[in-house]
Amino acid sequence: MSKIAIIGSGPGGLVAAKYLKNEGFDVVLFELGESMGGQWAGNRRYSGVWPAMHTNTSRIMTAFSDLEHAGPGPVYPHNQSIHTYVQRYAEQFGINTHIRLRTRVREVSRDPSGEGWLLGFTGADGALHQESYSKVIVATGRCRRPRMPLELGLNRFQGKVSHAFQYAGAEPYAGQKVLVIGCSISALEIASELAFSGVKVFSTHRRQRYILQKFVAGVPVDQAVFNRFSALVLESLPIRQAMDGLKELILSSSGSPEYFGAGKPSANILEAGITQCQHFLPLVAEGKIESRPWLSGVEGQTVLFSDGSSEKIDAIICGTGYDLDLPFLNREIQMRLRIDGEHIDLYKCTFHPDLPGLAFLGLFELFGPYFPVLELQARWIAYLWSEALPAVSSEQMSEEISGNATLPMHTAALLFARAAGVEPEIDQWPDLARTLLFGPMSPVSFRLNGRDSLPDAAQRVANETKIFETITGAGFTARQYAQLQFLAAARQDRQLRQLLADIQQPA
Repeated sequence: MSKIAIIGSGPGGLVAAKYLKNEGFDVVLFELGESMGGQWAGNRRYSGVWPAMHTNTSRIMTAFSDLEHAGPGPVYPHNQSIHTYVQRYAEQFGINTHIRLRTRVREVSRDPSGEGWLLGFTGADGALHQESYSKVIVATGRCRRPRMPLELGLNRFQGKVSHAFQYAGAEPYAGQKVLVIGCSISALEIASELAFSGVKVFSTHRRQRYILQKFVAGVPVDQAVFNRFSALVLESLPIRQAMDGLKELILSSSGSPEYFGAGKPSANILEAGITQCQHFLPLVAEGKIESRPWLSGVEGQTVLFSDGSSEKIDAIICGTGYDLDLPFLNREIQMRLRIDGEHIDLYKCTFHPDLPGLAFLGLFELFGPYFPVLELQARWIAYLWSEALPAVSSEQMSEEISGNATLPMHTAALLFARAAGVEPEIDQWPDLARTLLFGPMSPVSFRLNGRDSLPDAAQRVANETKIFETITGAGFTARQYAQLQFLAAARQDRQLRQLLADIQQPA
């Protein structure tokens, strides 16, 4: 039996372990912290999850296909609910007994024998160890090393400077003026939490992004935006044209930031970018968050802005993202992958042709829910390594290597579902066609076809459909029918044409 090392026991490491076990592999998970769960464990040394944080992805999209959340709960769960969920997942599938806690991987290198990999690590006993594995999965995530914009001169700021990773709640900032830098989801959520707590908040970012709220016409945004139809549009049309459709949806559902008193984003949504927060723009509109242009300098505790204004600030919080951090890969591997703070050369974000038996899971930047995508990528890795799928040639990998991976969730889901051979076949599920095209790309929707299909998958997707249809109504709308006509013509798609022939055109 092949023995596989998985570095990290967050959601990615756990779901990889589950599918590798299914395929007959023995797995060992190496976890730096005192508890499994990765960021969701909430350990302040290793996690950027703050105590009051709720998910920014909806409940059914923050789960794996083999285990639903227990009982009823909020649409956007509290972070500890997710930790409880992943613990339950590990216990149900016997993964928890394979995890070595308080274990730091020091080095990954090729085994001198030419077969497999050597892991050097410090165990819970504090001693150095070395073990050999046939294969290794790196599942440490991207949110490990906070990126600080030191070029702004923040080292000269005489107040407190921290990163969103270190944020633990609003209480320490009571009575202070706080500047939050960045337009990431975390930056906007932290600014909102501070404002709700009565803190005077200023917000600044290099470019104003379009901001989606958590619900679009009553539907969780990750179920309304990240659907299969939108992914097919992105494949079929010039990127600018495809993204204009998303821009229209954002403007019609959430408005444009300048209407609320924030900055005006570029008309080109690709230049502006997209982020998400339910409360940020209304709080700007109410004056509880003051939007300012980008920084031009720092003098003592005074922050200077590019429009000539200034403000005396007590604390600065940087929601400015994370650098890729894989210090345990030895120099040869680092150079082969051309790793720096943002870049890693991989085929489909996973493999390198010169490093057989080494895989990377979840190290891409994703806009949207991670759980369904992590599961699909884990399935692909497991199926390839068990030879349930034919191997990908080194030549093909070399031709398709890409360095900077930032993906929308629906694009990533189809990428890995197709690679794993588990993309749902719409013509086999006519009663689910609308949901599979316009509904949530839920984890269980990828258990309808292919390896590891589930006998109850269709019923579970139908149950999700009932929830979705209480808001959107049943059956294809006239708009959706017209969209399918356009897409079928653009793609010359036989399945879509047959679907249009089989359904009655809405009035």
